[in-house]
Amino acid sequence: MDSLAKATYFFTGFPGFLATRIIDKLIENGSDSDFELLVHPSAMEQAKIRTKRLAGNGRKIGRIRIHEGDITKADLGLASAVSGELNETVTHVFHLAAVYDLAVPEALAQAVNVTGTRNVNAWVLHCRKIERYVYFSTAYVSGTRKGTILETELACGQGFKNHYERTKYDAEVLVHYVRDRVPTTIIRPGIVLGDSRTGETEKFDGPYFIMRFLDKFSGMPIPYIGKSRAAINLVPVDYIIDATHHLSRSSAGIDKVYHLTDPSPYMARDAFRLIAEELAGKKPVFTVPRSSVYMMLSMPSFRRWVQVERETLDYFHLEAEFDCSGAAADLSQAGIRCPDFADYIPKAVEFYKENRHDPRKLIEVK
Repeated sequence: MDSLAKATYFFTGFPGFLATRIIDKLIENGSDSDFELLVHPSAMEQAKIRTKRLAGNGRKIGRIRIHEGDITKADLGLASAVSGELNETVTHVFHLAAVYDLAVPEALAQAVNVTGTRNVNAWVLHCRKIERYVYFSTAYVSGTRKGTILETELACGQGFKNHYERTKYDAEVLVHYVRDRVPTTIIRPGIVLGDSRTGETEKFDGPYFIMRFLDKFSGMPIPYIGKSRAAINLVPVDYIIDATHHLSRSSAGIDKVYHLTDPSPYMARDAFRLIAEELAGKKPVFTVPRSSVYMMLSMPSFRRWVQVERETLDYFHLEAEFDCSGAAADLSQAGIRCPDFADYIPKAVEFYKENRHDPRKLIEVK
């Protein structure tokens, strides 16, 4: 692990769950550095609450400031004086702001994920003391590709399952254009679940839609959805945080792209069974065609009733294997490994069961 002099960290995506936890990890590990947090106007109140918590309990921390802004605007919507000051002091930029909804409309995804990243790139190039630019992509920039996906690959003529994937791909392409001018680390997480030790998560989206589906049918025999032979790549959030913390501080992470994915993922069918056993106390006993469920989820009334986005099904049938040998090699020096899904899914389900009626954690399905 490389030592760091006092740094000035600039984050987009705060007060989001990942950004908050990465900042918390930096502070926890003895950083007395400064934190400059770009916050969308709609999230200012929550950001103020979270910054108080981060700086609380007498923790060793430098300055922590919130800056109202918007990545979809030129100069990130910052006042020119503020932007100029930050360009002179920021040493590390973490760009996490994005629309992560699989059902996101194209225009919104384009504005936030692509235009937003183009604006962040331009801003980073004006940071005179920049030491690292950490960009959060997704493993699913691979789109509809099958077979083994390498960390060194991006543009392979793939199609995309939704606007989220397409715009995250386009955004990562833009980040690659600045790699020769800024020390850059690109993080591609798999599908993120809650903390492997506590189960904590901020929103019940992604794989939690399957839990919501099982909730609706737990009183009757549970079916498998299709005869998938694909693996599903699920990773707990604490692994993403620990890995990002290490890779963003190590010189080994410069000019690298990392799949933060499970090196030994479970078959989607087995993962579904484990979730059903934990949540409903029983195994699936028959199979319904995936096409039938997809057709039902295409009906807004049914989709709203089960509270499941139909796009979720695609990730239980994706025949892609994410090679993460680069990440494993560079994380091994810190003893960081992805936990086994079967070991932490009980905690994830337990947290879901305790909080499934919390409206703050529920994603509205339209």
